[in-house]
Amino acid sequence: MSRILRRVLAALCAVPLLLLTELPAAHAATTVTVYYQAPTSWTTVNIHYAPTGGSWTTVPGVAMSAYTGCSGWYSKELDLGAATGMQVVFNNGSGTWDNNSGANYSVGTGTVTISGGAVSSSVPCSTASNSATVYYKTAWTTTYLHYAPTGGSWTTVPGVVMNEEACTGWVRKTVSLGTATTWAATFNNGSGTWDNNSSKNYALGTGTSTVNGGVVTANATSPCVTAPADTTAPTAPTALTATAAGTTVTLGWTASTDNVGVVGYRITRGSTVLSSSTTGYTDRGLSANTAYTYQVQALDAAGNLSTAASATVTTGAADPAPAGGEMLGGDPRKDSIYFILTARFNDGDTTNNRGGSQHVKSGNAANDDPMFRGDFKGLVDKLDYIKGLGFSAIWITPVVLNRSDYDFHGYHGWDFYEVDPRLESDGASYQQLIDAAHAKGLKIYQDIVLNHTSRWGANGLYTPTVYGARDNDWKWFYSEKVAGKTYNPLEEHQGNDSTMTAAQNALAKGRPYNGDLWSTTAPATNTCPNYGVATGGKSAEGFALYNCQWPLPTNKSFPSTLFHQCWIGNWEGEDARSCWLHEDLADLNTENAVVQDYLIGAYKKYIDMGVDGFRIDTAVHIPRVTWNRRFLPAFQEILTQKYGATKAKDFYIFGEVAAFVNDKWNRGSVNHSAQFFTWKERATYSSDDVAAALEQFNYENNLGTGNQPTSTNAFLSGNNYHTPDYSKFSGMNIIDMRMHMNFSDANNAYWNGKDSDDSVNDATYNVVYVDSHDYGPNKSSTRYTGGTDAWAENMTLMWTFRGIPTLYYGSEIEFQAGKQIDCGPTCPLATTGRAYYGANVAGSVTASDYGVVSSASGQVATTLSQPLVKHLQRLNQIRRAVPALQMGQYSTEGVSGNMAYKRRYTAGGVDSFALIAVSAGATFSGIPNGTYVDAVTGDTKTVTGGSLTIDLNAKGNLRVYVLSTSATPAPGKIGSATTYLK
Repeated sequence: MSRILRRVLAALCAVPLLLLTELPAAHAATTVTVYYQAPTSWTTVNIHYAPTGGSWTTVPGVAMSAYTGCSGWYSKELDLGAATGMQVVFNNGSGTWDNNSGANYSVGTGTVTISGGAVSSSVPCSTASNSATVYYKTAWTTTYLHYAPTGGSWTTVPGVVMNEEACTGWVRKTVSLGTATTWAATFNNGSGTWDNNSSKNYALGTGTSTVNGGVVTANATSPCVTAPADTTAPTAPTALTATAAGTTVTLGWTASTDNVGVVGYRITRGSTVLSSSTTGYTDRGLSANTAYTYQVQALDAAGNLSTAASATVTTGAADPAPAGGEMLGGDPRKDSIYFILTARFNDGDTTNNRGGSQHVKSGNAANDDPMFRGDFKGLVDKLDYIKGLGFSAIWITPVVLNRSDYDFHGYHGWDFYEVDPRLESDGASYQQLIDAAHAKGLKIYQDIVLNHTSRWGANGLYTPTVYGARDNDWKWFYSEKVAGKTYNPLEEHQGNDSTMTAAQNALAKGRPYNGDLWSTTAPATNTCPNYGVATGGKSAEGFALYNCQWPLPTNKSFPSTLFHQCWIGNWEGEDARSCWLHEDLADLNTENAVVQDYLIGAYKKYIDMGVDGFRIDTAVHIPRVTWNRRFLPAFQEILTQKYGATKAKDFYIFGEVAAFVNDKWNRGSVNHSAQFFTWKERATYSSDDVAAALEQFNYENNLGTGNQPTSTNAFLSGNNYHTPDYSKFSGMNIIDMRMHMNFSDANNAYWNGKDSDDSVNDATYNVVYVDSHDYGPNKSSTRYTGGTDAWAENMTLMWTFRGIPTLYYGSEIEFQAGKQIDCGPTCPLATTGRAYYGANVAGSVTASDYGVVSSASGQVATTLSQPLVKHLQRLNQIRRAVPALQMGQYSTEGVSGNMAYKRRYTAGGVDSFALIAVSAGATFSGIPNGTYVDAVTGDTKTVTGGSLTIDLNAKGNLRVYVLSTSATPAPGKIGSATTYLK
């Protein structure tokens, strides 16, 4: 039995016992009066029903009487015996049925009104005051209900005390609504603590409702009545299919039904027990050419298992060895990084361009600028441009198959095992991009996401089924279902459906197939309340909205085992790591072993392809203990098996720990500070990952900022390099968020960066950038606009100070300076910081070395002639020639000057020592005597008294005086003078 299944059964078995020991004796009513508004064509109405735990009436049921109080209505009073609810359907006695679209109507006792598929408890056409009862689950000593009937006034704060008889853990209150049939409610403890449904209030109706953990159940039975034991097993799954592709088997079956509800499926393969919450399962990594028999059983909430459906399948030949080759290896600090949004960089193949459903709305269509425009072929075509700038590593945005309305950036992953076809072309697959980059000595750092999927879940893990109907309002949105058809973003609706109006075709145009996502009836595993019931709201187009039409954490569209169930409320609190960031980013329960295995298996594929490192998106939103226990060791194990222990350490992992503050520790929260993630754990926590995450959060928070580990790995000891101590290194390096936030000017970034370095395991591995695809300095929403001189100075600092310099595409020509970085589909991409760059690199270019262009023609030649480009090329040449600038520790001891420091690297037969001054002069005292040669001017200084003075006063200019040592002679002047380096 799987770990998940054991937990589900254990939890479900425990509930009835708890209720039996805590609840008072039940005194529920045993009758129900049903009012039903029949279709106008019906002249006879029968009600066919089954009390909970009892048998159904004989078809067609019992006749209902015309209700004289209201035209078109029928009524019937029924005796349910000891039952507290029933299942109900209606028919006209001639074969026409209303069975709630196959789901039946579930009702309680008292008064029940059913009209147009909606269930309420008000007597039709009655002028009497409506009432409503709400049960609220709480641990508060006293609970107040603050409410307002629709169209009426709110009670006086704090509301009315909920003091009616209920059972342990629940409180209850019955209120009068007047003529209203709906009302808004909030709850509080009378002392300032409120539950207002995350500021949305709770929307309730007449009759009995329950509110538990943010979930409203309408027309509910009392939670204080023990339900009869469920001993009825679900029906067996049908139409079980098993297909093999290599050593992967895919199972599919038709959903089972149950008198209460199916909660999942148990899958048995020999002695191996698996589980699925959907009507399918993918079993990977099996033996080749081997017959496997699978048995699938449905499971209900009481733990009843159906009889098994069985299928046998034989796997094919072993999967081919991983494609591609090996990472280039070498110390990642030797590299500088060029960061691009692949879909916005350069278009090499117009046939894979796609605008998506927002193409017109965004304004992109008017610019003939589809969101997916750049591709791998376009990047391959311009590898020489990147190398010609002097870069030796490229950070690309996520490559996995995405699924959302606006997903060109890659962060809405849906199938983590597949590369998005909108990026690939014949002759330019992802593997071929990696190979082509490696052939030119360029590394590929792949941006990866482990924290979240798209709002549509993750293919092969869990994909939610939402409510949908191809009615006249929504058929433009929902694809007509086609058996076996799956999502393919290359196949967009062309807006030429003859069954739709011109307006509907316009709305449909650009939408890929989504027939796999929706259903008019709730699936067997549905947990979303009020599935398909109209909310009363309207879409932007004026169409009626329905409950469960879109997946959200708060409407229980996802199983809690695989996805978290809440919105972030406190960005420096524990919930920042266990709740959703945004409605398009379904937050994975990364503490679950099934989720962990899915993600690790997916990213193993890209390690096998030979990528050189991972940039980890939203790393702060996964607990550090989970990184340290699961993901980082797993990646290291995969790398070690592929490359051996030594080369495996060259794989560069750097995390985005988004700390948008200007202090050393993120508002005092160590758990949300970038440097925190570079360390191993220093305490022992529970074996359960969920418990361990909370224990670690509290443990480190209680220790506070003053008791965090420190390191000298980035610092010289006097003038001497010392061997770093990596015994406490987690395996994750970081983006230097503090320098990024403070790059309003280079001087500010420099002093802030220095201030945090002792709390990073080794700051020489920090990724340093000015701005990115998300923010500019100080969380600005625009691309850096400080001017060319300021950019030159920023680059000079980044290329000579500790850390790995990184440049966002186009910054070499101040591309889109001052433009809003991102506005979603509310404005054209061409007006943002994510604009298409290809026009600037049109033409041909050949790089003979890093930072050296041997030939260029067309617009790219003009781009390469810009003063800031020349500055960047020479900085890259200088940095590559001086090991101290790449891997050296640093110190400001004995240094007088502003942005001035000394750096040294002594290892592997290298001894490189350099004195650096940026934009202004400095004096270095207590340094080794010897001959120093400036890499910028070639000036030579002989030091005999331990002191060297640099004269400099030019923004963006630089002096790098390199000591000629017996191991590593000074390289002399590197490159030719430029506007800034002279």
